[in-house]
Amino acid sequence: MTMRALIQRVTQASVIVGGEETGRISAGLFVLAGFETSDTSADADAAAAKICKLRVFDDRNGMMNLSLVEFGGSILVVSQFTLHAQTRKGNRPSYFKAAPPEAALPLYKRFIEALARYSGVAVQTGVFGAYMQVAIVNDGPVTIMIDTKSGD
Repeated sequence: MTMRALIQRVTQASVIVGGEETGRISAGLFVLAGFETSDTSADADAAAAKICKLRVFDDRNGMMNLSLVEFGGSILVVSQFTLHAQTRKGNRPSYFKAAPPEAALPLYKRFIEALARYSGVAVQTGVFGAYMQVAIVNDGPVTIMIDTKSGD
């Protein structure tokens, strides 16, 4: 069991819920966050700390040596239970490992608070559990998966 976060370096990203924009960023990180039943606040904190320290932004020499904080970027987070899809059997994904909303929502809030604390920026978000339309411009492209229990 593990918290998963899919991080994408973006030049811009936005999310719309019910026809209204709930979050928008310019250059920074777009993060999809998914939680499993066994995840704890320690998982949310560890993932947030790691994300804010990832050196995925280019320095003046074009090398990915800068963290979000050093780069001065923004963060947009969207809850994404489908990160825990199980696809081994059949063609319909199963989400039995994903935490139910009552367990995932407090972890999602904790994750957002931790990202804000570690990054020093206001974190933009979607709406937990809502149908969302997300638009991103992936920069690079750079896409990284964080799995809190894999040891990677």
